[in-house]
Amino acid sequence: MSNPLSKFFVAAGAKRLSAVEAQPEISNQHEFNGVVGFREIFGPNRITFDTDFLYLTDEENKEESESGHLTWYDARENHPLRTEFRLYYSTNNPMRMAQEGDMVIIAKTTDDKLLVIICPKDSTHESQLLWLFGLEESERKFVVKEYGDQKSDLGFAGKLIVSSLGLEIEEEEPDYLNDMLGRFGVKLPSTFIFSEYARNTFKDQVSAIEAPDEALISWMMWEEKLFRTFEKHSVQEKLRTGFGQDGLDVDDFISFSLSVQNKRKSRAGYAFENHLAVIFDQNDINYSKGVKTERNNKPDFLFPGIAEYFDTTFPTERLTMLGLKTTAKDRWRQIIPEADRINPKHLVTLEPAISKNQTDEMRAQAVQLVIPKSISPTYSEVQQKELICLEDFISLVRVKQ
Repeated sequence: MSNPLSKFFVAAGAKRLSAVEAQPEISNQHEFNGVVGFREIFGPNRITFDTDFLYLTDEENKEESESGHLTWYDARENHPLRTEFRLYYSTNNPMRMAQEGDMVIIAKTTDDKLLVIICPKDSTHESQLLWLFGLEESERKFVVKEYGDQKSDLGFAGKLIVSSLGLEIEEEEPDYLNDMLGRFGVKLPSTFIFSEYARNTFKDQVSAIEAPDEALISWMMWEEKLFRTFEKHSVQEKLRTGFGQDGLDVDDFISFSLSVQNKRKSRAGYAFENHLAVIFDQNDINYSKGVKTERNNKPDFLFPGIAEYFDTTFPTERLTMLGLKTTAKDRWRQIIPEADRINPKHLVTLEPAISKNQTDEMRAQAVQLVIPKSISPTYSEVQQKELICLEDFISLVRVKQ
């Protein structure tokens, strides 16, 4: 099932917020300026859209979302010659959090709703969304782009970003549902077993030795499809039986919904770790996984192993540490204290388009980013020169080994 950008979005436009847009208490206007580029998208007549407002920052605990409305209208609609289109937004918390210079992206979805996404200047979310929508920043006027002619699949990186906006990626492999139910029953096994099942059922030929970057992403995407297939079946069964004793218990419904979301996130992290371990095994790389170093820290992978790490006679330059984060955000700093003897530390992540501010700070903190080859193009050309791929990392460790 293909998932092109046009499946989710009709068009989008981006610009930087001015002081009066970001601080409506100053002007009381509650309007976005420079909106004429949306006329081809919204038309000549007044219309009000149901709108989701999102404030996305690299500090995940500070993100905010709220539903509201945007109204498109011509302030000069009674004038015979002049037009002056405006875009009025309802009061909402994400816009209260906005600052002058933040990036705002207004996107029309295929279900005729709008998304208003505000990102701090030079943040990872800003970098990701400009890449996703193929937009360039503008100071005064919205630069608008339509997506009707885009038919190619979003790929791993694009799907990750679209999912971060709260949109559901529909990917299933229904032909495997009966097989999974027959093997595992109504409850999925541990992620270790399920990751093994995903690798064993993946049809395409992919070599973890000749193409480790391709193998990692292929296995991750395939396991996600299988998991979503099983998840959909489980959720449908739960919906049939209802929530609580009367089937209408709201608290039980919320609890179930949260458990589904948390299971998605945790399984992705474990799958990432499982597939990496198999890739290292197939490349005959020695390592210890999840062992304790100083202060009970637990780096994800130590090369060649924990015995060598604590052997003070073993050359420090032959030690390597790899932390992993499916998405980095501000959590990448967690790997810094995990192995005192090792510098630099390596971090492998599936996060696309991390901001230059963040990658510069990583370099200053002696953290070397490892980015799978298919995700690397989401980074700027300058950043790409400082990245290594998984194949490069394996070569590095093999030389030390």
